[in-house]
Amino acid sequence: MAPSSASTTTQAPELRKTIRLNGKGGGDVQDKPSELQRDPVEVTYRDFFWTYTEEPHRTRRLAIIKAHPEVTKLCGPEPLTKYVVLAVVSIQVLCAYVLRDTPFFSVPFWLLAYVVGATANQNLFLAIHEISHNLAFRSPTANRLFAIVANLPIGIPYSASFRPYHLTHHKSLGVDGLDTDLPTALEAIFLDSILGKAFFCTFQIFFYAVRPMCVYRVPFTWVSAANVVGQFAFDLVILRTLGTQAMLYLLLSSFLAGSLHPLAGHFIAEHYVYETVTPAQADPSNRLPVPETYSYYGPLNFLTYNVGLHNEHHDFPAVPWTRLHRLNKIANEFYADLPYHRSWTYVIWRFIFDENVGIRCRVKRKEGGRFVGQKADWKQSEIEA
Repeated sequence: MAPSSASTTTQAPELRKTIRLNGKGGGDVQDKPSELQRDPVEVTYRDFFWTYTEEPHRTRRLAIIKAHPEVTKLCGPEPLTKYVVLAVVSIQVLCAYVLRDTPFFSVPFWLLAYVVGATANQNLFLAIHEISHNLAFRSPTANRLFAIVANLPIGIPYSASFRPYHLTHHKSLGVDGLDTDLPTALEAIFLDSILGKAFFCTFQIFFYAVRPMCVYRVPFTWVSAANVVGQFAFDLVILRTLGTQAMLYLLLSSFLAGSLHPLAGHFIAEHYVYETVTPAQADPSNRLPVPETYSYYGPLNFLTYNVGLHNEHHDFPAVPWTRLHRLNKIANEFYADLPYHRSWTYVIWRFIFDENVGIRCRVKRKEGGRFVGQKADWKQSEIEA
């Protein structure tokens, strides 16, 4: 059976957004019985989707392991990752060299930065994401140090701090105050409009960089220090040998990679709620049956370490990018009916212009989860049975 598409919802207009009755209390349909009787009326959401259920990935992971125990053999490092990273780092250095004498405000400079640079640096963002799960080497230390190498063309040191924030996102999906992938209440107040969402999509790289530090701080370790020293040493070498234009190319590539770029659609596609729930689907026990993770199975996965297979990744974070399609094939009955996206570009377009999708369209939890520090072995932290 083919999965249903989140981009092509076909529910009747009078049934849409019924889970968004007042928004508070997890969108409990029992709180507003009279609202459900007025079929033509749509009630606009006013809050995030609050739920009291456990995040779905651990439950599905246990069910998949029970049904297909062989999937655990897919876990472990992928040797190919380090070669891809080194190739992309080399491409970026080469492009910086080519543009060393090209004016910043010129078509060739921005065209190369958008087409090649942004694609390459988005690939490196996701390489760091992959390495944060210890999937390039078996040694955790080797992974931490190699993430610093992948960080170099990005221009700003962040790989060391990304790891604990991201692993906490996995262990605390949707938990308010722990999952820094969630928009803050302040963002929801000021950015939940067409102009606000357009601003968010254009500058989302800054939101993802600054927001985690505003929520909580992670420890500054020797890895953090190595990340800072290594990055600034690389930047200095670029400035001294290739000049300012080369450095600006790398920084612009990072900005565009997290802006209005097709690959940047994955940031929004992964966890923003694009599905709607009808009264018949709504759970009368004050629980919110809203999909909170979406996959994408299109060709752009080739450039992004298959990050589009995001339900599969959250179910099994220890399965590397080269084996996620195999996981989907083995456990297809668990994924076939889940909503998914057909286009990351359309995800961005709809996020900005569709009033039914916005900053508040995220599932949140008040409790659960845990903070993950920087000392975790992939065999212990990524496989739960």
